[in-house]
Amino acid sequence: LILRKLADLDQYLAQVSEYRGITVDEYRRDWKVQRIVERTLQVAIEVCVDVATHVIADRGLRVPATYAEAFDVLGEGGLLDPGLRAEMVRMAGFRNVLVHEYTRVDPEIVVGILEGHLDDLARFRTAALAWR
Repeated sequence: LILRKLADLDQYLAQVSEYRGITVDEYRRDWKVQRIVERTLQVAIEVCVDVATHVIADRGLRVPATYAEAFDVLGEGGLLDPGLRAEMVRMAGFRNVLVHEYTRVDPEIVVGILEGHLDDLARFRTAALAWR
């Protein structure tokens, strides 16, 4: 299950990486790009949450109350370093904005994730492979 989900994550990261280099203005003007990028980021983050909750259950760690807390639990269990834990907590919060407050998504934040934080998702993938 985890390997399949991580393969999905690889696919999503490859797809969304195609939009690295887009400017905030270009992003604002192209609703199709907005939908592709936002949905792909959403499902990529959800894969990470799914993997996190699966590992938490397998290891008998405390049950998180929120998606963001799942990454805190992994950190408490020594499975995520503090820096990656903090980035993944932020990613979970961003996923909530995408899902629940999609009319208020800030293009600057999205472009910032494309430019500087896709690697956080890739780092999570690498960490998760070590947990098997």
